[in-house]
Amino acid sequence: MVRKKIDNRIRVLIENGVALGHRTMFVVVGDKGRDQVVILHHMLSKASIRARPNVLWCYKKELGFSSHRKKRMRQLQKKIKSGNLNVNEDDPFELFVASTNIRYCYYKETHKILGSTYGMCVLQDFEALTPNLLARTVETVEGGGVIVLLLRSVTSLRQLYTMSMDVHGRYRTEAHQHVVGRFNERFILSLASCRHALVMDDQLNLLPISSHVLQLEPVPKRSASDPPPAGARQLAELRDSLQDTQPVGALVGCCKTTDQAKALLKFVEAISEKRLRATVSLTAARGRGKSAALGLAIAAAVGFQYSNIFVTSPSPENLGTLFEFVLKGFDAMDYQEHLDYELIQSTNPEFNKAIVRVNVFKDHRQTIQYIHPSDAVKLGQAELVAIDEAAAIPLPLVKALLGPYLVFMSSTINGYEGTGRSLSLKLLDQLRSQSGAVPGGAKTGAEAAHNMGRTLSEVTLDESIRYRPGDPIECWLNTLLCLDASAVRPLSSGCPPPQHCDLYYINRDTLFCYHRASEAFLQRLVSLYVASHYKNSPNDLQMMSDAPGHHLFCLLGPVAANQALLPEILCVVQVCLEGEISKSSILDGLSRGKRAAGDLIPWNIAQQYQDKEFPQLSGARVVRIATHPEYQGMGYGTRALELLHQYYEFKFPPLDDLPDPADTQVEPVTESEVGLLDEQIAPRKRLPPLLLKLQERRPEPLDYVGVSFGVTQPLLKFWKKAGYTPVYMRQTANDLTGEHTCIMLRLLQPEGAAPPPADHWLRAFWTDFRRRFLALLAYQFSVFPTGLALSVLTNRIQADAAAEVERAVLEEFVSPYDLRRLELYATNMADYHLITDLLPAVARLFLLGRFGACHLSPVQTCILIGLGLQHKTVDQLATELDLAASQLLGLFNRTIRKLTQVLRAVYEKEIEQTFAARKTVDMEPAAKTISDELEEAAQELAAKQKAELEKLKLQDLSQYVIKGSEGDWDAALGAGKKTKNSVSVKSGEKRLERSAVDMDIDAMDVSVPKKAKREKFKNVGKPKMEGKKGKASRR
Repeated sequence: MVRKKIDNRIRVLIENGVALGHRTMFVVVGDKGRDQVVILHHMLSKASIRARPNVLWCYKKELGFSSHRKKRMRQLQKKIKSGNLNVNEDDPFELFVASTNIRYCYYKETHKILGSTYGMCVLQDFEALTPNLLARTVETVEGGGVIVLLLRSVTSLRQLYTMSMDVHGRYRTEAHQHVVGRFNERFILSLASCRHALVMDDQLNLLPISSHVLQLEPVPKRSASDPPPAGARQLAELRDSLQDTQPVGALVGCCKTTDQAKALLKFVEAISEKRLRATVSLTAARGRGKSAALGLAIAAAVGFQYSNIFVTSPSPENLGTLFEFVLKGFDAMDYQEHLDYELIQSTNPEFNKAIVRVNVFKDHRQTIQYIHPSDAVKLGQAELVAIDEAAAIPLPLVKALLGPYLVFMSSTINGYEGTGRSLSLKLLDQLRSQSGAVPGGAKTGAEAAHNMGRTLSEVTLDESIRYRPGDPIECWLNTLLCLDASAVRPLSSGCPPPQHCDLYYINRDTLFCYHRASEAFLQRLVSLYVASHYKNSPNDLQMMSDAPGHHLFCLLGPVAANQALLPEILCVVQVCLEGEISKSSILDGLSRGKRAAGDLIPWNIAQQYQDKEFPQLSGARVVRIATHPEYQGMGYGTRALELLHQYYEFKFPPLDDLPDPADTQVEPVTESEVGLLDEQIAPRKRLPPLLLKLQERRPEPLDYVGVSFGVTQPLLKFWKKAGYTPVYMRQTANDLTGEHTCIMLRLLQPEGAAPPPADHWLRAFWTDFRRRFLALLAYQFSVFPTGLALSVLTNRIQADAAAEVERAVLEEFVSPYDLRRLELYATNMADYHLITDLLPAVARLFLLGRFGACHLSPVQTCILIGLGLQHKTVDQLATELDLAASQLLGLFNRTIRKLTQVLRAVYEKEIEQTFAARKTVDMEPAAKTISDELEEAAQELAAKQKAELEKLKLQDLSQYVIKGSEGDWDAALGAGKKTKNSVSVKSGEKRLERSAVDMDIDAMDVSVPKKAKREKFKNVGKPKMEGKKGKASRR
């Protein structure tokens, strides 16, 4: 084996890191970098006073060598016994792997190492590395440890700028394929600014980028006569003051910093009070001793005779440090293993023999038990629940873990876990509000205690333990990944009116070029993201920089022409261009039920509505919109969206000589002719301006703008106000936040374009979505507040014309017998249970606009939704709406009364159509008076009578002359004393034949018997008989 002189600065840097308690990082470029890990680990072992440092080795898939340590140890022992071991000839790497405690871990399983501490960390497979993984692994290294990053052989570090990372495959879409590796460029450039980072080749030759360590001097060693730091003196005083208070004094002796000791005292205070529904929250950055403080607090709870203690975290392996300090606390309290307590390890091979249970039996049975975060139902007998790394557990699960017992929570708030600040922004804010004033006025003691909710105590750790304060690697990592952007700087420019603010386009090539001004602007931008959103992770930074379809806009106040300082950001908008998918890809994806990465809105809408044309449209999705926390609710977000819509509607006419947006990107860096040992790495010189006015950039032609977000009442109100329409609601809640994802769309109308038709695709999507949502309110969406459900169902932009339901359709839902039941309840003649089965149909018809112009108040509509569609009880609804049950039922009765009137009108209208048509009555005044009309009628009658009289005069009336003289009539009338019905006189003439009679016998005034009639007219019409012998002869 050939020996080689190694650059002395490498050894000095490692020794300085051990002396100062700071970490050191080495970036080794070359395929043989793995062999140099042995040398670096050997230097670290010599510099450290303690035992050989343990190693965390992270990789993607293939390790490149055998990790079977037992097999290697057997081979090594065999060589030692046989005397064949030769250090000079045998592979040092084989000896290193066999003799070192190495934890091998896939990148995809690095969540299991949270809470663990290692002396050395090796990261290989650079192309699989993401910001989340980088922060997660680097922060497990203790002070004085070493981080080694292995890169493959390159002829120039600039080749890493254009290196294709694994994550880039998720950023590419069919319409946007070109990825610019801005994050890698910024990562390489940042190494030159880190004092404890060296870039070397695989022969341990330093590269020019590490020129900042040309003069590296060893730090002076600390002597015993030097005065202790101020923090150490305070901790010593605190320990002395608690020396006589046991077991607290013994446990405080295990603390490393004053912050940790004070946090432990806060935990012990909550333990000693033994209050139910109390929560103590411990938040800090990485390496501050949160898990250690929590472990000591659990040991104190055992000392205070707590029996059932439960511990939870994302994985049992995350609790290694916690259980380690639980045992240290037992040792401080003079507990002995096997005599006073026993440990039980997991038999699951995935948990790597992690401790899952501690049984204590010194005074009585006490248990410290690990449970999975989803097993909250097992906490019925719990007295204390400790949640470690709470930010890495989905928020709904953390809420479910809170109950009538003492709860300790510890979490990292820097956001590397991928969960962002959901714990601090959501859960802790809710607990703060619950621990405030008692709602509803003065109450009795039990009611007040119940309504007070949980009491919250918050503790923060600032002083680091894993490594000493001022660690250069921590400063470098926080700057690179913007992890220290949790504090937002207050704005000094005042509060300009929103209408005076302008939207600017941010050039990402300039933003991520690692210039000083660009870095300051980027830190401000990310701080707005962190302060305004609860879903933040370092991976978002890489997506913002490298994703080809993403664009950034910022809203700034009025900027003076001579201003030399960076403008202050009021609002940031991040959009992602989507759509323009080929028809073949759409058909292939829909037929196989799969979809490509990216294009969130087009693929979701295509699957939900089986629409093959929508993904072909071009659209933009608003990924994030973040307003400065001190200026939220003032209209700046609305103003930014309004300007964004106008920009994509071409209402800002671009300048004539502008290049195409695709042509403004910086050309990728080609391979340099200079070797690794000679090239100089520096930020780019020629870059476009950081901020562009909207007129200085030509927009992409788009058909719509959409947004996807976790639906809440304030967010839904904001997006509806901006003109967006909901078209999709995910039925399963998000694992992280417990919210349902909602997709909303807004049509874009370019300048001068015709308005969309009444039956355009967005109206069709909205109609179908509303119908689906109404049906699902009884299922997954039954947990929605009724106000949120009402807000989803009402949309003024897509409002339909009111239309009454036809009787044929109505009878399918409400029969005449059902209507009688509704009327009984409306008239207070029956209980509401009589009509419970009718409420879903009635509520659905009303919310679909089938009740015509019938209007209900928002509270009445909420009651109808809660009882009819979500199937909530009256008590649940009364609690939700903050109404008394009697008042709620009164409003519900009025609602049913109003709806019943409409339903009755539908049936009456149907019956009315079967009646005869009514005549129209003319109610105009008469043209003539009644006197004139009577006079006219009299004249007409007189003329008619005169005409009839003249007609009678012309006729022969001789046949009607009365025969007989006066004497004959007197004789006939006076012949008898009795009244006679008829009289007769001799006329002296023969009677006329029947054929000549014109009188009607039946119309005569004098009645004649029928027999007399027959005798009288029996010969009428017969031929007369002539001759004596009666022979007949005709005339």
